[in-house]
Amino acid sequence: MQTNRPDVRSGYDIWSESYDGTPNPVVALDERVTPAVVRPRAQERILDAGCGTGRYFEALGQNGSSVVGLDFSAGMLRIARRKQPEVPLVIGDLSGTWPFRDACFDAILCALVGEHLTDLGATCAEMRRVLRPGGRVVFSAYHPAMAAAGKEANFLKNGIEYRLGAVRHTEADYRAAFRQAGFASISGREYRGDAALAAAVPDAERYAGFPVL
Repeated sequence: MQTNRPDVRSGYDIWSESYDGTPNPVVALDERVTPAVVRPRAQERILDAGCGTGRYFEALGQNGSSVVGLDFSAGMLRIARRKQPEVPLVIGDLSGTWPFRDACFDAILCALVGEHLTDLGATCAEMRRVLRPGGRVVFSAYHPAMAAAGKEANFLKNGIEYRLGAVRHTEADYRAAFRQAGFASISGREYRGDAALAAAVPDAERYAGFPVL
């Protein structure tokens, strides 16, 4: 089988039309546990940073909060616009300067982009800049053990396997980046593959007991 390694932005553009239909145990586990941690509150403004196809917009918009989506892939944002046309969408690179004014969000969700970030410090600093005092960030990441085992974002299209790579950050790297950005309270939790994941996603039983998020 032919294997291609495009740059990450181009890879997600290519993947965008089939992304939501691609069985993915990491995404499935993240969908189960991560949005609930945000706990949207009435009248909050929430940023979905790295929103992709907008799979969390509905959950984040509960309780009268408003959502803004940010992503660097025009292809993924087209799908998000198709699914949730009322949500404002912004194109921008999480590794650069974010196109928002200071202190304009009450909460930020940044899900499953960590393995694509080359400068964690810059990304965390931008989160801190656009977050209002007392605000909160929920950050989920492809587990370092997955990357260490050679796992990476990948998909098939027209008989070609596309592989998008995974930067090997450690949990300590993530914590240090948030700490250096000025976040006052940092807590974390590890999630492993389980029976529910195996039942939901084909072949996910191989992740039973393995750190996934």
